[in-house]
Amino acid sequence: MAPASVRTDVPMERDQRSTSAVASGPRIASLDLVRGLIMVLMAIDHVRVYSGVPAGGPTAGVFFTRWVTHFCAPGFVFFAGTAAFLQGRRITRPDLARYLVSRGVILVLLELTIIRVSWTFGVDYTQFLLAGVIWMLGWCMVLLAGLIFLPLRMLTVAGLLIILAQNVCGVIGGLLPPSMHPLWELIYPVGAELRVGQTGPAVTVLYTIVPWIGVMCAGYAFGSVMVQPDNERRRWCIRIGLTATVLFVLIAGAEVARGGSAGAPPAFIRLLNQRKYPASPLFLLMTLGPLLTLLPFAERARGWLARTLTIFGRVPLFYYLLHIPLIHALALVVNLLRHGVTLQERYATAPYVSMPPEQRWSLALLYLVWLVAVAILYPLCRWYAQRKAQNPERWMRYV
Repeated sequence: MAPASVRTDVPMERDQRSTSAVASGPRIASLDLVRGLIMVLMAIDHVRVYSGVPAGGPTAGVFFTRWVTHFCAPGFVFFAGTAAFLQGRRITRPDLARYLVSRGVILVLLELTIIRVSWTFGVDYTQFLLAGVIWMLGWCMVLLAGLIFLPLRMLTVAGLLIILAQNVCGVIGGLLPPSMHPLWELIYPVGAELRVGQTGPAVTVLYTIVPWIGVMCAGYAFGSVMVQPDNERRRWCIRIGLTATVLFVLIAGAEVARGGSAGAPPAFIRLLNQRKYPASPLFLLMTLGPLLTLLPFAERARGWLARTLTIFGRVPLFYYLLHIPLIHALALVVNLLRHGVTLQERYATAPYVSMPPEQRWSLALLYLVWLVAVAILYPLCRWYAQRKAQNPERWMRYV
């Protein structure tokens, strides 16, 4: 998705008049704005998938087209935890736990059905199944449903330990009997192949549970910061965000300073090229630090861009469910105009797409299609946000 959205009964017209830290009613507008920024950046990467442009490459343009989207998954998961904390201030813990379990299961089912079909425009499950970001987000919500009953300090420590000591899970997996390695692959990579049954499709585990459940727990604990008085909240956001960013620069910089092998990329590329699968502690410091530092500035944001991002951030799952089939359809149109054929066969295993160089899009075309997709999504998301705020139905709390 998208992170869980904090519910509101405030009409959209009132919300639009301000992007202050705490909007009228229970929503925190700075979270919506930063979440909306994450959603817009995410669309760049998914257009890249259908363009055939590789995930990173020798040129700065290709590298940063991929790198800028690294903020999305950490932001998704961290702010989903924060939203759960904020929702827990309005309902009992047992009710919050039931909501997290039900929403988590729904997300897992969406990953295996609607999202899977949106990526490929096919229902052939014999080739592969993807355990992607929505799958992971769903299972983390289910696990968080039990963890919220722990004292907040204990939950915070547990989350940070899972992030920092995640390699222990790899050691544990290596000690398990080989027959258990495929299932452990869902927890942390051990290099095993996971299949459905003996002859069923392979399951590509893109996002393992560890370290992401730790990120969600840390986000849940961060919710206690977001309910502090204005000045105190801003100070803590900047302290935590800058501390994480400085730690990243010092630790990653020290590693880069040791020097690279002959023909290695430039130092700044090696500094920013941190491991995402599974997300290393340095990757999470690099991405979450700036996002948290941005929050106090998002409180003061004004103008059409702030309003647009806030709209997207209020309906993250709705946006997510629409943007993949939209980008897929736009890609077919672009290919038809460029080559006379849609090249749909190239997307049978999306988001894993391979194209020969002559069929790949230029970066200029990639970003043009991204802007078109975002422009199309805006009125749809604005309509749904208004509908959800003015006439909420029970099922809308899940989308």
